[in-house]
Amino acid sequence: MTWIYLLMAVPAGFALGILFFGGLWWTVQKVAAGSRPAPLLIASFLVRSAVLLAGFYLIMIAGWQYLPPALIGFLAARIILISRLGPVKQLNRPDGRNRPQI
Repeated sequence: MTWIYLLMAVPAGFALGILFFGGLWWTVQKVAAGSRPAPLLIASFLVRSAVLLAGFYLIMIAGWQYLPPALIGFLAARIILISRLGPVKQLNRPDGRNRPQI
C-alpha cells in the first residue's frame, strides 16, 4: 500500500459523491416540476445506487485500505454540494400545497 494510491482514493470518492448527490439534486428538481414523480424517483435511486456501489467495488478491488479515504472524499462532496446549493426553501401556496423551491 503506497501513499499515492491512498491519496488517489479521496478524489475517486469525491467524484462518486458528486455523481450521487448531484444526481439526487437533479432528481429533486425534476420531481418538483413533474406530475408523475414515482418512476423518476425509483429510476434515479436505482441508477445512482448502482453507480455508487460499482465505484466503491472498483476501489475495494485494490484493497479495503482504500475505502476509508474514498468515503472521506464521498462525504466531502456531500458537504460541499450542500454548502453550494443551499437549503431548500418552502414555498407557501394559496391552495395549501407546499412545494420546495430551490
